Amino acid sequence: MASNRATKSGFAAEAADKISKKYDEGEAQQALEWLKGILSDNGMEGPTNTSGSQDNVYEQLKDGLYLSRLANVLHPGCVNSSKLQTAQKLAFKQMEMINIFLAKAVEFGVPATESFQTVDLFERTNLHQVILCLSSTARKAKAKGMRGYGPKESEANIRNFSEEQLKAGQNVIGLQMGSNKGATQAGQNFGKGRMIMD
Repeated sequence: MASNRATKSGFAAEAADKISKKYDEGEAQQALEWLKGILSDNGMEGPTNTSGSQDNVYEQLKDGLYLSRLANVLHPGCVNSSKLQTAQKLAFKQMEMINIFLAKAVEFGVPATESFQTVDLFERTNLHQVILCLSSTARKAKAKGMRGYGPKESEANIRNFSEEQLKAGQNVIGLQMGSNKGATQAGQNFGKGRMIMD
């Protein structure tokens, strides 16, 4: 689909160049290797080539087959098994498969800011964001005990205070409010006072 469009120029070309410079082949390769591994753990075939080049990432993911299989791993049964056998031929069906993955990734816990739009992949406008979404999905999967990679997710640190502890804290003066002991700043003047005369 991206081949039908006119060449970008001006601000659009600058923006596309900036987005393209964010792309990291190492991260992309790691994401594709994870995708291949988690699909094979669940008895499905993953990407055949895990090279991190933009051309390869686009070719492996554009039809939505591997992404819909991943959606089925994250939420078993969300995609009809007949759709998981072969890649769809029609463009709108391929985009539908990508959309299914995006919806299930957000349900899985991927923040909307780390997700991507269908055209980012289908029209190859922002493959960096696609890899960011896969990395975020892998991080969430790791936190839920599945195969994953990336830094450990933070956990909630809920604190419960008794009424007695809460009331004791009301009598403490915060450091930003000053102190009620020792010297104060009362009466201090900086510089010469302002004189108003007729």
